[in-house]
Amino acid sequence: MGEPGSLVTGDRAGGRSWCLRRVGMDAEWLLLEDGNEVTIGRGFGVTYQLVSKICPLMISRNHCVLKQNVEGQWTIMDNKSLNGVWLNRQRLEPLNVYSIHKGDHIQLGVPLENKENAEYEYEVTEEEWDRMYPCLAPKNDQMTGKNKGLRTKRKFSLDELEGPGAEGPSNLKSKISKVSCESGQPVKSHGKGEVASQPSEYLDLKLTSLEPSEKATEVHVYPGSTKVIELHHKKQKASNPSASHSSLALFRVTMSRILKLKTQMQEKQVAVLNVKKQTQKGNSKKIVKMEQELQDLQSQLCAEQAQQQARVEQLEKTFQEEEQHLQDLEKEQGEEDLKQQLAQALQEEEKEKVQAQKEEVLSHVNDVLENELQCIICSEYFIEAVTLNCAHSFCSYCISEWMKRKVECPICRKDIKSQTHSLVLDNCINKMVDNLSSEVKERRIVLIRERKEYHRIRYITIEASLH
Repeated sequence: MGEPGSLVTGDRAGGRSWCLRRVGMDAEWLLLEDGNEVTIGRGFGVTYQLVSKICPLMISRNHCVLKQNVEGQWTIMDNKSLNGVWLNRQRLEPLNVYSIHKGDHIQLGVPLENKENAEYEYEVTEEEWDRMYPCLAPKNDQMTGKNKGLRTKRKFSLDELEGPGAEGPSNLKSKISKVSCESGQPVKSHGKGEVASQPSEYLDLKLTSLEPSEKATEVHVYPGSTKVIELHHKKQKASNPSASHSSLALFRVTMSRILKLKTQMQEKQVAVLNVKKQTQKGNSKKIVKMEQELQDLQSQLCAEQAQQQARVEQLEKTFQEEEQHLQDLEKEQGEEDLKQQLAQALQEEEKEKVQAQKEEVLSHVNDVLENELQCIICSEYFIEAVTLNCAHSFCSYCISEWMKRKVECPICRKDIKSQTHSLVLDNCINKMVDNLSSEVKERRIVLIRERKEYHRIRYITIEASLH
């Protein structure tokens, strides 16, 4: 992310300070300054701007806040981030303040697919300033403020540069330096005849807040976090994917333009620095022209980055809307499933009712058979039923055996004068027995066979006695 030149102070030399050390890296450490609140996110108005080079939406615009409490203890708070803040592998509740201590592990976002660790993991530590300084990340330069300052910056004309107060080369260089310094680190003249030649890292500070955008232009910008991938796949299923593809294409084109503008700015700054080292009164117009071109490039770069930020936010909003749409669809599908389950339950209940009614009818039929269609002599269902002159019915075999002893009705004791076969009773009983258990059917078949055999033997006996 560049050299942390804006953080150098002579007072800290030799002291110790708290910082978030990037795990596995000797760069991009985050300084925790006593008495100052530290904000982290991908937006412009934060202390440290983090833009993931493989998943731009992994870090929220204002992801988390670190500050000291009244006792001087450093604390961390998840500022309602999308992918969360993790302290010692435990996810923090949003807007709740948690104390951090030396050696604690802080994770921003979640690991991507097939990755064990997240992209941004830090360890809370206290280091010597001389050890820490080379590894520190630069603070966000507030590009929107810089852009506003560029539009209000006074432009010096050639007459002003060559006026009475600009006789010496030192004064000329001083004015040129004032025009070129935009980042809060003015390039100062150090004496008469001395060219303003600050180290190149100070000049590069103008672009430090844009470094994440450069990283975000790599080919692997769009694999996304687990959640973003899931949303993107769901979006393709739930709606027309052409809108998402066009947004992603615009995102790639804009990031390429930002990278190109940044490269042009760096080349222009190097050229301006070289001209300043060789400056004379005769080429002051060239310097002013180059400074103006540099300002135009900076303005274009700021505008492109603002547009890109707006597109990223729009893409994130689109993903959130699609996720909500999918949740609504899942809810509707759940309601449909519930209705189907309810209809199925009602059908099963109706089947159970029908089965119960059927069993009740069969039970009633069985009662009728037992009470009304049974012979009182053999206690079986009528077999070849006959009805006497008194209207009582019996089995043909049973009443024949009864009449060998008495010629009167077994029920009413009236004399038996006539017998009539009842085909209606036989047919009704046979049809009813067909719906009864197999045991009842088999017993009836055996009885019928035995009685037929008895009648056959009796008939043979009578025939033999007659002859």
